[in-house]
Amino acid sequence: MKIRVRFAPSPTGHLHIGGLRTALFNYLFAKKEKGAFILRIEDTDEERSTQESVNAIYDGMIWAGLNWDEGPMPDGSIKGDYAPYYQAARSDAGIYQKYIDQLLAEGKAYKCYCTPKELEDMRAQAIAEKRPPRYDGRCSRLTLEQQKELEAQGRRPVIRFKMPKEGETVFNDLIRGEVRFANKDLYDLVIQKTGGYPTYNFAAVIDDHLMEMSHIIRGDDHISNTPMQIRIYEALGWKHPIMAHLSMIHGPDGTKLSKRHGDTSVIEYKKQGYLPQALINYLALLGWSTPDSQQIFAPGELEEKFDIRGCQKSPAVFDPVKLLWMNGDYMRRMTIDELYAAAKPFIDETGVAQGVDEEYLKKIILLEQEKYKTLKEIPELISFFFTDKVVFDEAAIEKVFKAETASLALKSVIAKYEALADFTEFPIEAATKEAAKENGLKNGQVFHPVRVAVSGRTNGPTLFKMLEYMGKDMVLKRLEAALELCSK
Repeated sequence: MKIRVRFAPSPTGHLHIGGLRTALFNYLFAKKEKGAFILRIEDTDEERSTQESVNAIYDGMIWAGLNWDEGPMPDGSIKGDYAPYYQAARSDAGIYQKYIDQLLAEGKAYKCYCTPKELEDMRAQAIAEKRPPRYDGRCSRLTLEQQKELEAQGRRPVIRFKMPKEGETVFNDLIRGEVRFANKDLYDLVIQKTGGYPTYNFAAVIDDHLMEMSHIIRGDDHISNTPMQIRIYEALGWKHPIMAHLSMIHGPDGTKLSKRHGDTSVIEYKKQGYLPQALINYLALLGWSTPDSQQIFAPGELEEKFDIRGCQKSPAVFDPVKLLWMNGDYMRRMTIDELYAAAKPFIDETGVAQGVDEEYLKKIILLEQEKYKTLKEIPELISFFFTDKVVFDEAAIEKVFKAETASLALKSVIAKYEALADFTEFPIEAATKEAAKENGLKNGQVFHPVRVAVSGRTNGPTLFKMLEYMGKDMVLKRLEAALELCSK
């Protein structure tokens, strides 16, 4: 079998976590099976579809490294032999109308003239009579004369597909096994709107067939659409692709993932300083696992190890805390050159370290690599190296500088540091400990005031390496300014 899968988003907003996870699983399946990964834009919602949303889909997928083999490209070009890859353009080209006309001619679809008010009354009556609130098929029984009368009244019809009323629609799902739907619970769905555009369920069937999709991998919120789509396939004499429905993503509280759980746009994660490889690694584990429950994957390893049989049926839980941990883990594994390249745009955006030598900046960034969780926090954590005046944390002043021994500690280290010819990590450490010992102070009673004096903070990089990188002149200047502050 020629493996072809697709990600087919609707451009009605930004690309979010759930959409990226669906795209990822299709991408990994294609790579594992040496098949093709196709991007198709399902823009038949004329009112809500925008080019801005299309661009956001491009940006999110490219940043995440999910490069597609076929489909529209950001520069306006096309890859692949099945263009157009926009459904609106396919509709304008008459691709769908051919099959609408065929179903009408064969009596497998019909024109429906019901108004929104009539449909709502029908729904209300069904609920009152404790029946499923679905369309009752009344327009399927209209004669040609009745249709002409309704059209003379100015009514414009939609086209509905005739669903069977008896028996079952059954399909085998790669993740869920055999799935059954009683046909009596289904309804005659609209397949073409009054404006002539196809609906999602119809256009997806036509496109998936004509583009020769072998598998449809999507969220299980689409599983209720599957029996209707299968019936359309059958009505047109086609075999439907193999289906696989991914579990939904829930928040930690067990409810559907939303913004309050962290379900922001994919590009927002980029802005927050997440690494694309960390986000992809985390999303791969939402609803899928290896037999040995591997957590961290080397480059290219996901593509090798992905097996759709490892997908679970129960909802996956999105845990922002775990994602943050994983992002930090990836940052700790980076070389300094990789970390510098990733962090530089965030540093440049804040204006921190403008004009600073690249090698020196790399050394500063490297100081706290073990502590970083996101790229966005790096500029703030290193900013005190590049300011003319230390900005003191109020809690640090209260906790450290108001201690009775703070002034003594600063005076003693100033004298020791002034005498140092070799202002590097180990001589600085030895001198600082000597200052503590000579004045009957504990090491911490000296270390803490020095740290706050030069950085304004109680936490930070390893103290003596930090002092070395700052340099003797800057350190002494900051210690003297802090001593003056303590005396006040």
